[in-house]
Amino acid sequence: MRLFCGKEEAVLQDGGGSRKKEENARKRILCPLDPKHTVYEDQLAKHLKKCNSREKPKPDFFIQDINAGLKDETEIPDQLVPISSLSEEQLENLIKKLRKASEGLNCTLKDQIMSHPALHDALNDPKNGDSAAKHLKQQASILGNIENLKLLGPRRCFVEFGAGKGKLSHWVDIALKDAEKVHFILVEKVTTRFKVDGKHRKKNSVFERLQIDIQHLCLNKIPLLSKEKLPVVGIGKHLCGVATDLALRCLVETYAASCEERNEEPLAKRIKNDKTEKEINTLAKEGNEKKTPEKRSPVAGIVIALCCHHRCDWRHYVGKEYFRALGLGAVDFHYFQRMSSWATCGMRKTTLEASNSSTKRRDKQNDGSEEHDDGGYRITDDSPEGLPGFLTVEEKKKIGHLCKLLIDQGRIKYLQQKGFSPALQYYIDPLVSLENVLLTALPNHSSSPEASV
Repeated sequence: MRLFCGKEEAVLQDGGGSRKKEENARKRILCPLDPKHTVYEDQLAKHLKKCNSREKPKPDFFIQDINAGLKDETEIPDQLVPISSLSEEQLENLIKKLRKASEGLNCTLKDQIMSHPALHDALNDPKNGDSAAKHLKQQASILGNIENLKLLGPRRCFVEFGAGKGKLSHWVDIALKDAEKVHFILVEKVTTRFKVDGKHRKKNSVFERLQIDIQHLCLNKIPLLSKEKLPVVGIGKHLCGVATDLALRCLVETYAASCEERNEEPLAKRIKNDKTEKEINTLAKEGNEKKTPEKRSPVAGIVIALCCHHRCDWRHYVGKEYFRALGLGAVDFHYFQRMSSWATCGMRKTTLEASNSSTKRRDKQNDGSEEHDDGGYRITDDSPEGLPGFLTVEEKKKIGHLCKLLIDQGRIKYLQQKGFSPALQYYIDPLVSLENVLLTALPNHSSSPEASV
C-alpha cells in the first residue's frame, strides 16, 4: 500500500482543483506576432521562438519590392471619395474621359474557346458538380491555348503565378506525359491546403512550390532556373488585378532583362546539350541559311487568364506610360479600376441563386479551396444600385467592360515595348465565367515552337 504525502493527499481530495485554479489565475495575452491567437504571459518569450507567425529567414529569391514598380510622385490622394459619392456631373466627366481614351480600341475580342484531350475524362465525369465543371472547362481552354501557341512542349519551365492548389500546372503535366526536362514552379503567397502538386512523382518533371508574394520574387535567384536555364512559360488562372502586373514585370522586366544583361550561356550550347546529333545538324543548316544569329528571349511565352481589375493598383500597374500618353493619371486610374467592377455586378441574382452561391462559398472555405467564385456577381459599394440613376444597368456594364479593356490595353502596350507580341481573347463563354479574357504574349522573334527552346 502506497503512502501519500500531505500535499499529494490534498490534491487527490480536491480532484486537481487547486491546479486548475492556479492555471486560471495565469493571464493570457494576444500574441504580438499574430493577434488571432493568445498565449500565457509568463510563457511569451518561449512562445515567440516557435510561433508560426514569427519572421523566418528570407530565401535568396526574395528581394524586397523588386517587381513593385517605381512610386509615382503624384500618388492618389487619401481623401478620394467612393464612386457612389460622386456627383452626377463628376461621374459624367469621368465617363467622357473614358470614352475618349478608348476611341479606336477594338471592343470585340476574338473568341478563342478551346479544349484539350488531357481533360476529356475529367470533363465527362458524372460526379462533377457545377463548380468543378466550370473550373475544368476553363483549365481545358487555357491548356488548349497554351498548345495553340506552341508552348506545350519539353525542355521548359512553367511558372504558375497565383497557383493556389496547382491545378493548372497539374493539367499541363498530364498533357505533356513523359516529355523531357519539364519543370514547374508554383508561386503562391499564402499557405494552401489540398495541393495537387505533391502527387506528381514523374521521372522527367519537377515541381517546386514557393510561398512568396510576386512583388518580391526574383526568378533569377531560383536554383532550379539558374541551373537548368530552361525557357520560361508564365501561366496563371484568374490572376487578381495587381498580381497580373507584378507577374508581367517579374517575367519580362526583372527576369528577361537580367538574363540578357548577364549574357547567359549561348543558346547554341544549350541546344547542343538537349538535342540529338541529327537535330543539331538541322539547326546548324538553318542557322547558315539565316546567316545572322537570332536572339532568343528567356521567356518563351505568357498565358494568363485575367481577373478582378477593381483590385489593380496604380503604383504596380505596368501601363502607366500608356495612361499618361492619353492624358490620364493616378486619380483617373483609381476611378476606372473601381468602375471596372460594373462589368461583373450589373445583373441581379434570384434569392435561390444567392442562397446556392453562399452555400458554395461555405463549402469552398471548408475544403480549403482558393479558386475564385468568378461566375458569381459581386455587389459592392460601387455596384449599380449605389449610383446615380442616369445610367441603365446595361450602360453601366458596357462602361465596366470599357474600363477593363483600357486597363488591359496598357498591359498590351507594355508588353509590346518589351519585345513581345501580345493579344487579348475570350477563352471561355461568359456563362461559365464573367472573367473570361485571356492575355497571351510571345517574343517577337517566335515563329515556331522551337524558337523559344
